Formats: sequence, C-alpha cells, structure tokens
Amino acid sequence: MKRATVLLSGGMDSLVTTAIAAQECDELHLLHFSYGQRTEVKEKWCFQQIANHYKAREARIVDYRWLADIGGSALTDKELKLNVDDSVPNTYVPFRNATMLCAAVAWAEVIQAQHIYIGAVEEDSSGYPDCRQSFFTAMTELIKQGTLAANIGILTPVLHLSKSEIVKLGISLNAPFELSWSCYFANYEACGECPSCLLRLKAFAKANTKDPIPYKVI
Repeated sequence: MKRATVLLSGGMDSLVTTAIAAQECDELHLLHFSYGQRTEVKEKWCFQQIANHYKAREARIVDYRWLADIGGSALTDKELKLNVDDSVPNTYVPFRNATMLCAAVAWAEVIQAQHIYIGAVEEDSSGYPDCRQSFFTAMTELIKQGTLAANIGILTPVLHLSKSEIVKLGISLNAPFELSWSCYFANYEACGECPSCLLRLKAFAKANTKDPIPYKVI
C-alpha cells in the first residue's frame, strides 16, 4: 500500500498537492499546523473540509503556537505591519517549513508512510528560503541520516509551477478550490489586497476562470 503524509495548510497550493497525492497514493494522512496565524480559524475549517472531501485516513492538527510566541512574522504578530519592500517580506515565518517537516517525518515513520507531500512553490514564494529546491534536497538527506526508516521521500509536485499553472492543474484534477483559502488577514471574506490574495486573483485571471471564494475588494 502506498501511504503518504500530506502537509495541508488549506491554501490552494497545498490543496492541489493533496489532489495529486490522492491520485498517486492509496492512503492519505493529512497534517495541519495551528501556529497562531491570523487566519487560523478559516484555515482549520478548510483543512477539515478538504480532509473530508478526499476521505483521508487520518487528519491531525498540530499545535505549533510557540511560533506565534517567538514572533518575527507579520502572519502571527498583529503589531507588525506588512512589509513587502525587503528582499524577503516579513510574512516569512522563521524556519516554518523545516519544523513542520520534522513533525511530518516523525508521523511518517510511525505509520510507515513512504512519502511526505508539501505544497511549496519556489517561483511565487517571495524569496522564502525554506521554499527552495536546495532546502528540500537538504531535508531529504537529513531524513536519510536521522531516521530508522531512511527511505521517506519529500515530494514537492508544484514547486516549479507558476500560480496560474497550479490553478489549471487543480481544475484538471477537480480540486475543490472553494474549500481553500489564501488571504493573510481575513477569516470570512478574503481582503483582495494582501500579496497572497493578489497572487491568487492574478493566477485565476491568467487561467481564465473565476476564483470561487468571496472577496471584500477585487
């Protein structure tokens, strides 16, 4: 049996990654991280709905609130104003993908999963260092060196796709985009103005299709 652990934030990249994993694997074990992000309520809802849609064998939410406690990101610290002028905007959450992958690896060992899927995107990742191919290559080697199984692979199926290509791929897989969320700040109607909303709207426009989620401003 081909078994996979999938990191599912509830965003459109992780949604499409889950759709790919559902086609490639027999059994899905979905993992979500609650780290004090501003859209925590909406993301949890999306995670649960997507898990139900794909009939996941397990769907677990990990409490990573300490990422909010240490601060350093506009996604978790409401006192920080969004700054996109730097080479890496302050929406970067320090070493987030690495800490999440560590939890996924531990679970994968226990359930004997062969693969970990993560919906990272290098091209549109705002220069985040933990969204680069070199990072995932290094993490794969770390898994080999630091686990008993030594055979768990990290799969990044949308890493080298543009956002519009991800939308088109999701449409071809019948991914339920209406259950996903990308906004950095709003939980009920997407703001339509933050960098993540703008990337998403641009992607759907390039794909010549309408984004099914509600927006305050378009």
